[in-house]
Amino acid sequence: MSKPVENTTQILAEGTYLRLVHRDGWDYAERSNARCAVIIVAVTPEDRLLLVEQFRVPVNAPAIEMPAGLVGDIHAEEPIELAAARELEEETGWRADRVRLLMQGPSSAGMSNEIIAFARASGLTRVGPGGGDDSEDIIVHEVPRTEAAAWLCQKAAEGYAIDPKLYAGLYFVDHDPDGTPAA
Repeated sequence: MSKPVENTTQILAEGTYLRLVHRDGWDYAERSNARCAVIIVAVTPEDRLLLVEQFRVPVNAPAIEMPAGLVGDIHAEEPIELAAARELEEETGWRADRVRLLMQGPSSAGMSNEIIAFARASGLTRVGPGGGDDSEDIIVHEVPRTEAAAWLCQKAAEGYAIDPKLYAGLYFVDHDPDGTPAA
């Protein structure tokens, strides 16, 4: 493994939630308001995969994603599992009895220092309508797990932006990161 070079870091631009940084001859984006993001893999007791839809300005299209949110944007020391439970309920209206961290790593190592984590939520109970907080306009989709891949292809054909990380999430419905059956 090569050792990182320690040079000066220059902030090229800074917005409310992101900054553009130059370091070691490389420009990249970093989050300024959270330490990572968590993607929640959740299947209802009726074997329906929970997905969310919302318009995403950067791609100028509605996007289909798994429920997700930032870790540490409200409480800096918030555990990933707690953030996942909070975001699942806020976005989908489902509460989890258990949340298990599955893995974490860079979302796009050549463009950003953002780390994403996958967590599996289980023991779900419907407690509200979902839809996100006051700044969000989220539509909740409950898709039969066995039909999820075909449903996503249909949505892509209709012009929706489909988050490729969904396919990793589909794997994590039934498997742990080491390939064993989901515990």
